[in-house]
Amino acid sequence: MNIMTLDGYKAKIEYDPDLDMFRGEILNLNGGADFYGKNPDELREEFKNSLAVFLEICKEKGISPTKDSRTFHLKIPPDLHSQIARQATAERKNVNQWVTEKISQILQHA
Repeated sequence: MNIMTLDGYKAKIEYDPDLDMFRGEILNLNGGADFYGKNPDELREEFKNSLAVFLEICKEKGISPTKDSRTFHLKIPPDLHSQIARQATAERKNVNQWVTEKISQILQHA
């Protein structure tokens, strides 16, 4: 997946063969915002325009532009869950604390 970043916002970039253009979709917004361009410069400019319009609409409506979800549901095999629970207990943490720390550590090294 190709990612383009602008002012801390990230967009997933894909090629649309039907339109013979690149399509960007701004991620983690409280709604949808996409944009198109024929080349990287045009794509960046359209990203900027699309984001500005989206942020202005959010401001007018008094809503947050980004999702504020702190829940994360994950289905894992029972044996893996047991291993995580044992490790968390050994470190005197609950499963949520333990998994959050491990994910944070991985992302710091990414």
